[in-house]
Amino acid sequence: MLLNKSDLPLVAMDFMNEVHYEDVDIINTLFELVLTYEQEPTEENYLAINEQYETWYAHTVDHFQGEEIKMQEMNFPPYPMHKGEHDKGLHRMNEVYQEWKKSKNILGLKIYLIEELSPWLVHHIQTMDTITASFFNTGAMSCGTH
Repeated sequence: MLLNKSDLPLVAMDFMNEVHYEDVDIINTLFELVLTYEQEPTEENYLAINEQYETWYAHTVDHFQGEEIKMQEMNFPPYPMHKGEHDKGLHRMNEVYQEWKKSKNILGLKIYLIEELSPWLVHHIQTMDTITASFFNTGAMSCGTH
């Protein structure tokens, strides 16, 4: 297992927490397939990774679009910044996937999941999603003062 649901920060909106938990399940399944391929680099295992990666990518697109629609509906002031982080994340996911399909370098994919994706996801939730969920919940931006 790569990620534990208990390691993810909770935000003020249940729908966002639920999607994050779905992310963890999909990513953990992908990681298990990566470990399997590492031990048995068969075409079947290669194709299983591709199928799961594509499922994860589609889920992530839906996840981000759901947040972005709500941000736009509520006129969330830092929408462009949050959307920019989503766009960068999707771009990187696609870049890694294309490289994997071309090279079949399992180590590159494994390093991305462990060293890049996991910290990015936790940081994104701690920062962007926490502020966004708070705004969704209250309709106001916190100024950070006491």
